[in-house]
Amino acid sequence: MELISSSIIFSLMALFFSLPLMFFFTRNKSQLPPGKTGWPLIGESLSFFNSGLSGVPAKFVQDRMQMFSPKIFKTSLLGQTVAVLCGPAGNKFLFSNENKLVKAWYPTSVDKIFPSSVKESGSEEAARFRKMLPAFVNAEALQRYAATIDSITKQHLKTHWENNKEVIAAPLIKKYTFSVACKLFLGIDDPVHLERLSGPFSIMAIGIMSLPINLPGTALNKAINASEAVRKDLLGYIKKRKVDLMENKSSVPQDILSHMLLTMHEHGEDERAVAVKSFALILGSLDTISTTITFVL
Repeated sequence: MELISSSIIFSLMALFFSLPLMFFFTRNKSQLPPGKTGWPLIGESLSFFNSGLSGVPAKFVQDRMQMFSPKIFKTSLLGQTVAVLCGPAGNKFLFSNENKLVKAWYPTSVDKIFPSSVKESGSEEAARFRKMLPAFVNAEALQRYAATIDSITKQHLKTHWENNKEVIAAPLIKKYTFSVACKLFLGIDDPVHLERLSGPFSIMAIGIMSLPINLPGTALNKAINASEAVRKDLLGYIKKRKVDLMENKSSVPQDILSHMLLTMHEHGEDERAVAVKSFALILGSLDTISTTITFVL
């Protein structure tokens, strides 16, 4: 009899504590879009990457639009729970509510690979860059770049494409866009210097799209080490450029690096912060341009 009474009391206590928890989780789930988050930590990252490797990156999104909602669904990628907004309505919502209902932020992996010494939000930094860039991408600037790009293109084709019966286009185009970006943004055109930088940049590109696990041997850990190597390499180059600017040498290129050095004190930055922004700018321009050129070919 005592055993039965104890069982009843235990059951009532379990019910008493479980009902609030069930209400809490049910209420929270009702506020989230439909979808699934997959495995702990990994989430659905493997399915996402497999779609890309199979040559149909849109399949990941299309499958979930059919399963859950054509407008919005939730998933988990790279250790982050995310909502994916689909179609014209989703794009309109995102771009018309910037800094209102939607705020830009960097994934954990990006913050670790590109550590910032300036206490500035991602949206503030992006807004400052948008104000700076028009001076370097207007019609007059593009005319100045044309001869440089033409020269790099001819040299690249002569070195890597001519007299070859077969080439693997994607990595060569990425090599080409890397050379153009380094020249236009930083004024670096020395082949030895470019070759020394290209390896770490490739490692960083892989690390950005990886799980935020910083353990020896992981993609993120390799990317952080590569980032530090590039930062040390560029610091010497940047300090030399700063001296040239202070001495008003006529040979100093008026590129984005020179502009960042001339205005860094206005934003509380130092040479280290300029180095981080420099290679972040180059890395951000590589995949989009090289992918576009590859598909055109």
